Amino acid sequence: MDKKIHRNLNVLLQDDTLDANLRKIAQKVADAKRITPEEGIYLYEHASLGYVGVLANYIREKRHGDKTYFNRNFHVEPTNVCIYTCNFCSYSRLIKKRSEGWEYTHDDIMNIIKKYDGKPVTEVHIVGGVLPQYDFKFYIDLYKAIKAHRPDLHVKALTPVEYHYIFKKGKVSYEEGMKAMVEAGLDSMPGGGAEIFDEEIRNQIAKDKCNAEQWLRLHEILHDLGKRSNATMLYGHIESYANRVDHMERLRQLQDKTGGFQTFIPLKFRNQNNDMSQLEEVSAVEDLKNYAISRIYLDNFDHIKAYWPMIGRTTAQLSLAYGVNDMDGTIDDTTKIYSMAGSEEQSPSLSTRQLVEMVKAVNRHPIERDTVYNVIEDYQEYDFGKEEVGFIGLPVIQPT
Repeated sequence: MDKKIHRNLNVLLQDDTLDANLRKIAQKVADAKRITPEEGIYLYEHASLGYVGVLANYIREKRHGDKTYFNRNFHVEPTNVCIYTCNFCSYSRLIKKRSEGWEYTHDDIMNIIKKYDGKPVTEVHIVGGVLPQYDFKFYIDLYKAIKAHRPDLHVKALTPVEYHYIFKKGKVSYEEGMKAMVEAGLDSMPGGGAEIFDEEIRNQIAKDKCNAEQWLRLHEILHDLGKRSNATMLYGHIESYANRVDHMERLRQLQDKTGGFQTFIPLKFRNQNNDMSQLEEVSAVEDLKNYAISRIYLDNFDHIKAYWPMIGRTTAQLSLAYGVNDMDGTIDDTTKIYSMAGSEEQSPSLSTRQLVEMVKAVNRHPIERDTVYNVIEDYQEYDFGKEEVGFIGLPVIQPT
């Protein structure tokens, strides 16, 4: 670890102007001890951005040094038509307005996947709306078809919100359902649908879909089957700091039990084109502070990810100094979830070269990974020369 990082932490520990609670938290971080929920709330309410940045970066560099991960992935969103009405969602369309949305067939999805044949993508990320026709058999058949067509493609698919509905409709238990999905080809589960676990807040923003206990239980079952998953938190709307800490505490407790979470992804509420548009979005300073406190609090999570299509490239770069060590992936303009809500990135696609240059521009070390963080390519000393490595990993011929 860079001696400067130790020095910055020591400055905090020796700062006589720092209040006793913040000095105590800094000492806990230095000693690799867990902070309490009360201390997590205290950080939100009383700590400066610079203070939490020093602590979060210390933890980040102690674990990962300058290494910053990304992967080559693409999204498939089977539908944006949904039976649920979430007030924060700009993406979905009710069944009565399904003409405004899309509904892909099995063949449509496979045709999208086949577009990437011969290209070195490692992951397909599948999430979408909840509709009756996207049932148990639909996804069992889909996963089997993907694996039959391209066995090496990692299938990261569906949130507990979707599985809860699918299993309930199919009259199978969570345990039976998740086992069948894994046997069909499911490799891991994304972190979506968590929103905020607090029941009162959840009922106001995402009533009727699976509750916090069900969300956590489905992840636990997947972990028990030997698979990994991610976790998210939707922040910056009507939740309190205590709600955020409660959310992370429940994740931390499950991680203590299973060890199956690999990445935590704070997701910023965006206020365009939804039923909560009257709320102002939080600032970039609040974004960075939230990343930092997440890194400090979730001591048993290996990785903190900044989802650049949602917060924009500049804030994502800045986050690498506030505990973040993962930039998600190349995306290839295959998701509309955040662009429809007014995110900075209206066409979320980056070439490998662009991602590498973003990371290097803030003096970090770019590493291409697969979904479970096996290293595929170290780009620290990689020379792109006159060729731009596009999303697909093949040279893009520049005009002469």
